[in-house]
Amino acid sequence: MTATPSITPLSERAVLSVGGPEARRFLHNLVTADIEQLGDGKARYSALLTPQGKILFDFFILADGDRFLIDCAAAGAAALLQRLTLYRLRANVALKKEEGLGVAAAWDGDVEGEGIVAYADPRVEGFGTRLIAPPGVLQPLATCDEAAYHARRIVAGLAEAHDIGSAEVFPHEANLDQLGALSFSKGCYVGQEVVSRMQHRGTARSRMVPVGLDGEAGPGLAVTAGDRPIGMLLSVAGKDGLALVRLDRAEAAGQNGVAIMAGTARLHLRRPDWAHWSVTAEKGE
Repeated sequence: MTATPSITPLSERAVLSVGGPEARRFLHNLVTADIEQLGDGKARYSALLTPQGKILFDFFILADGDRFLIDCAAAGAAALLQRLTLYRLRANVALKKEEGLGVAAAWDGDVEGEGIVAYADPRVEGFGTRLIAPPGVLQPLATCDEAAYHARRIVAGLAEAHDIGSAEVFPHEANLDQLGALSFSKGCYVGQEVVSRMQHRGTARSRMVPVGLDGEAGPGLAVTAGDRPIGMLLSVAGKDGLALVRLDRAEAAGQNGVAIMAGTARLHLRRPDWAHWSVTAEKGE
């Protein structure tokens, strides 16, 4: 019996395309992920950084025939397109926003259909599938709303543009090093020196981590241990949340029996199965 997948169109996502004979080299030399050998129909999670090594935009890059599709936050799509155009210089590439395409997320089943480009979410194996197609094709497929997708990714500890912001955090802080979005071998790209230095010196003290909430709290609240600020609550879905936390300070709080709080809610930090860092709490499901 074939499972009926959960599908939700993602209204806050947009699609850009990068085509032309130099598209692969152009993107490979610019973004954080290695896409030199990215096969047709495959995708990588990636980012474009500031020269100081902070994330400007995070996105998915999909190899689609003779072009690449960029699945990105709609709120930053115009700025991302502008930034790519700025870096184009004399490269023989064609950049545009695909106004006729939208994005959906699907899980717990396969999705096929005419006009749908489907690819596995490259961040975590088994997390689900992302679909690119005209909104008129995606909307009739919906079986749940966007809140279901965001709740699922928050529990999984997967940050996106809403949590990451622009030019606010380093890739390691958003776990891009854990999710296949950073290359440490392909050579130069914008912000690469800072990323490599953080990797080799092990200076990524803050991480975005999934948390359980014992009490009511909302995004934007400071995360504290006693009177000491150790981070910020970024997103909330029911009794689960995503927080940017100084792991060394969380460790000290755990050793000293100090509760980690966001307002009046106590937080219980979890480590996702895909993460290679540790927190002072039980391993995530």
